[in-house]
Amino acid sequence: MLLVEDIRVEVGGKVLLEGASFTVRAGEKVGLVGRNGAGKTSLLRILAGEAPIAGGSIKRSGAVGYLTQEPSVEEGRERSAIEHVLSGRDLHKAALELEELRHEADIQRSPEAVDRFTDAQDAYESAGGYAAEPEARRILAGLGLTPGRADMRLGVLSGGERRRVELARILFQGSGVLLLDEPTNHLDNDARNWLMSFLRSYRGSLLLVSHDLVLLDKSITRILHFDRQSTSAPGELVEYKGTYSQYRLARRRDEERRAKLAQRQQSEIGRLSNLAESMRHQTEKRARIAKTLDSRVKRLKATAVTAARKERRIKVRFPEPPRAPKLVLEVTGLAKGYGDLPVFMDVGFTVDRGEKLLIMGLNGAGKTSLLRILAGETEADLGAVNFAPGISVGYYAQEHEGLTPGKEVLEHLSEGTTATERELRTLIGAFGLSGDIAFQDAGTLSGGEKTKLALAQLVAGRHNLLLLDEPTNNLDPQSRGAIGAALASWPGSMVVVTHDTDFVQQLSPQRVLLMPEGTVDYYSDDLAELVALA
Repeated sequence: MLLVEDIRVEVGGKVLLEGASFTVRAGEKVGLVGRNGAGKTSLLRILAGEAPIAGGSIKRSGAVGYLTQEPSVEEGRERSAIEHVLSGRDLHKAALELEELRHEADIQRSPEAVDRFTDAQDAYESAGGYAAEPEARRILAGLGLTPGRADMRLGVLSGGERRRVELARILFQGSGVLLLDEPTNHLDNDARNWLMSFLRSYRGSLLLVSHDLVLLDKSITRILHFDRQSTSAPGELVEYKGTYSQYRLARRRDEERRAKLAQRQQSEIGRLSNLAESMRHQTEKRARIAKTLDSRVKRLKATAVTAARKERRIKVRFPEPPRAPKLVLEVTGLAKGYGDLPVFMDVGFTVDRGEKLLIMGLNGAGKTSLLRILAGETEADLGAVNFAPGISVGYYAQEHEGLTPGKEVLEHLSEGTTATERELRTLIGAFGLSGDIAFQDAGTLSGGEKTKLALAQLVAGRHNLLLLDEPTNNLDPQSRGAIGAALASWPGSMVVVTHDTDFVQQLSPQRVLLMPEGTVDYYSDDLAELVALA
């Protein structure tokens, strides 16, 4: 169980939430929703014990499993995926020790070595080790990691695969409280369905942040709306029972009632104020009545509600790119592997001026590796990448490697551009990043805000070829639609990796590159269903 009382959330001296209380009991599945930057991720980090609490109390019953938006497994890159999942129950060390003792017994064939192995085997079995590994592999398979890749080192897996492994570790550890931040990022359709089924049957307390509307509809029973109307004032948590769709309907009705009440109150305040003013300079008796009316106006103003502020419509426009030659990019004979593991071989394709090329393939097929090679972040083992003269490349990395913690938002944008501070603030404002956020440490931004900043950097760079790796991850629905529309109407060239079917429909790519085969074909609506699977 998770019991939160009178909590205060403060980040960088700014109060995001104050005086909020709620409970998530065993078996309850609660969705935490709100616009990008409201403070959902900050709240989740505090609930998980990853960040200090500024006020109030948090009581947790049982262990906590916490999936961050950008989980790091850097410390265990030499560990295999299955070993990392087993580490959720501290079984990975026992499994390694058992394998070493098995090897020692096979070589020495001494009674002492055999006894050590037998004792370790008995201890491993008593701890549930033999039953645990098949369970861990089932979770990995459910999340889309094939059996062969489950035994590979984390260091050779793609970013999307490493995130799946971390999610599998958290689900495997059997915590009494699950805190999940955007758990369906990088998941294909089958893996999303498996996760939704897992969460529906989960018996502990679940609190998740997600912009996946299907997940919110199928896997949760209650909504907490993080309602933050102003960046300069604390927000509040408003509770709604039911699915996300039921919440949207109830919230719309609440906003309509609140707007009508606010209108009636303001009308009454205006009527009484005008009446008091008309009586104030008449007879002594009427002046006393005016003072009484003033008191009523004061009380009404103190208790008056304000109509919910309409969400600011985000309208993003990418500027016209510098004109490019007819042939923008030519790739020939490209190959990449990690150690003895080949990822793809003999991949070749071209990108023309104004063309949008979609890269498709299962996780681990080399999509991100290919983009990193095109961006100059990684070297290919074989082959060549040739850009035409005058081509400026902008790279959006799915894990936001281009953002540096400790540097302010405006510092990131000012690099490589002669634009003034006012022009840059106007630019990030178009992405919904307004006010003091311009001077905020980029490392403290939410996942959605980091996505917006990274995309704003591309705009500031005035590139004519964009390499985009999952550019709509972490965005709220409104932002996703606005940015998708902006990219769809932009006349430059793009090479895109995404699981977002709605974004692909907006983008209308001309061709598709199927990985790891390297086959190029024209895109058609017949391929739309495969986007979420790839």
